[in-house]
Amino acid sequence: MDLPGLLCAFLLVVCCCCRRATGVPGEAEQPTPELVEVEVGNTALLRCGPSHSLGNLSHVDWFSVYKEKPTLIFRVRQGQGQSEPGEYQHRLSLQGPGALALTQVMPHDERIFLCQSKRPRSQEHRIQLHVFKAPEEPTIQASALGISVNSKEPEEVATCIGRNGYPIPQVIWYKNRLPLMEEKNRVHIQSSQIVESSGLYTLKSVLKVQLVKEDKDARFYCELSYRLPSGNHMKESREVTVPVFYPAEKVWLEVEPAGMLKEGDRVEIRCLADGNPTPPFSIHKQNPSTGEMEEERSTDNGLLVLEPAQKQHSGLYECQGLDLETMIPLLSEPQELLVNYVSDVDVSPAAPAGQEGSSLTLTCKAESNQALEFQWLREKTGQVLEKGPVLHFDHLKREIGGGYRCVASVPSIPGLNRTQLVNVAIFGPPWMASKKRKVWVKENTMLNLSCEASGHPRPTISWNINGSASEEYQDSERVLSTLNVLVTPELLERGAECTASNSLGRNSTIIILELVSLTTLTPDSSKTAGLSTSTASPHARANSTSTEKKLREQESKGVVIVAVIVCILVLAVLGAVLYFLYKKGKLLCGRSGKQEITLPPSHKSEFVVEVKSDKLPEEMGLLQGSSGDKRAPGDQGEKYIDLRH
Repeated sequence: MDLPGLLCAFLLVVCCCCRRATGVPGEAEQPTPELVEVEVGNTALLRCGPSHSLGNLSHVDWFSVYKEKPTLIFRVRQGQGQSEPGEYQHRLSLQGPGALALTQVMPHDERIFLCQSKRPRSQEHRIQLHVFKAPEEPTIQASALGISVNSKEPEEVATCIGRNGYPIPQVIWYKNRLPLMEEKNRVHIQSSQIVESSGLYTLKSVLKVQLVKEDKDARFYCELSYRLPSGNHMKESREVTVPVFYPAEKVWLEVEPAGMLKEGDRVEIRCLADGNPTPPFSIHKQNPSTGEMEEERSTDNGLLVLEPAQKQHSGLYECQGLDLETMIPLLSEPQELLVNYVSDVDVSPAAPAGQEGSSLTLTCKAESNQALEFQWLREKTGQVLEKGPVLHFDHLKREIGGGYRCVASVPSIPGLNRTQLVNVAIFGPPWMASKKRKVWVKENTMLNLSCEASGHPRPTISWNINGSASEEYQDSERVLSTLNVLVTPELLERGAECTASNSLGRNSTIIILELVSLTTLTPDSSKTAGLSTSTASPHARANSTSTEKKLREQESKGVVIVAVIVCILVLAVLGAVLYFLYKKGKLLCGRSGKQEITLPPSHKSEFVVEVKSDKLPEEMGLLQGSSGDKRAPGDQGEKYIDLRH
């Protein structure tokens, strides 16, 4: 080697030695830094070397290395720490020999920290601080416009956003729980990130896919993968679907309700297709006369409502649709609609009638596209009289008259039936419940007399007395007449008579009017006191009558006066008898002891004083009340004074 070469080599060695001698941190090659991991907001503990080799580091300098430029941030002298002015001035504290605590760690604290000590010996230690922050729950937004399968390139399906994470999380897209990978002209994932003022990252990822018809129900979601000091973690978004547009390939028709239909039902005929969006529809029905399909009035979404469904709605229906993207017409398979029916029921004769004792036959007819069953019911009771279309009567009686209903039904279709009501009339003269009836009345009062009759033809009612009369028709055979009259002596003597008549005869009821008095006021009759009307009825009342009964005030006053007079007379007679006996010496008064009254032997057993009263029991009751005595039930108002013993 020549002299210039030796000189250059010597100078190089000298320079290297000088650089090492100066002790400038970060310039010499160092071992791999110690790794310290901490989450944002927590405290990081920085040690100046392994814990077993810290020793008594009384002279230490701490540096922050950012972009390979060291900056002094903390000094330790004689075991006392002192922060240097700057961003770490208030967040650093000494934690024992050779250990430093960094509080409230932030994302930009992720860097190399270097400690350098010279006493008791020279050493240098580098620490790599890694900072982590879990992102927030990812949000996902599906494309609202939808994607057509006819698109030539991938279209945006959804956007996923993960906010405030550190470092940047990884995003993975899934379809139906299977991960999606980049695929040329099929799948494209475009991600970007934003650095917030806090130093955290917000990740935005857009998924673009070329969809097919089978993806119409596909569910998409995104997953954020990130790391913390505790290990690897992940967060998933909710699942979303995206509208997929594809042309219809098939059109068909549905009818609701399913099963057998009957007249009166609400029937919906609806057109459906396997395309999205649904093409506009029209519904057509075959004209039975021409065989041509004619459009029915329906909504644009292909709905025809038949309410209520009728026999004429039966027929052949089909749907016609038009794909607006391809402009290709679509046609469904024709479908037969059958509305089961029962025609109106016809009963012959329409107005059945017959004489008592004769016979009568009723026949019921109806039409249906199904097998029919007939029943005859009595309208009044609902009782089934006959199963079949014919109802026959032998020996007609008055009681047979009334309503009868024919029911025509289809057993295989519940609720499908028709009915017809007819009224059977029995020809005959008017009928009334009774011939004669007694009515208790009060003179000079207004009285309502009622009279009811039935018959066919329906009778009319007349009265033999004057008054305000009105008629009320109960049905086609019964009539009720009400007469309002004043009870006069002439009416009491004459009575009342109502007469019902029709073209076949007449009948009448006589109403006897009796005046209310004391002798007629019995316990039974007193129960009807207060009533002011009387009714002669062949059914509910059977010509029964009732009247108001009250005692006259004058009669009550007379009874009281008579009772008082009788009482005075009885007391007078008793006084006279006692005085007579006293005068004769037969009655001892004012003497002590007892003395028997002496009589001749022949008359001793015959001397009896008898006091009789011919008053009514009611009057005697008043006397009893005045004297305070109680009379035996058999006592009839006679009083005896027996002086024989």
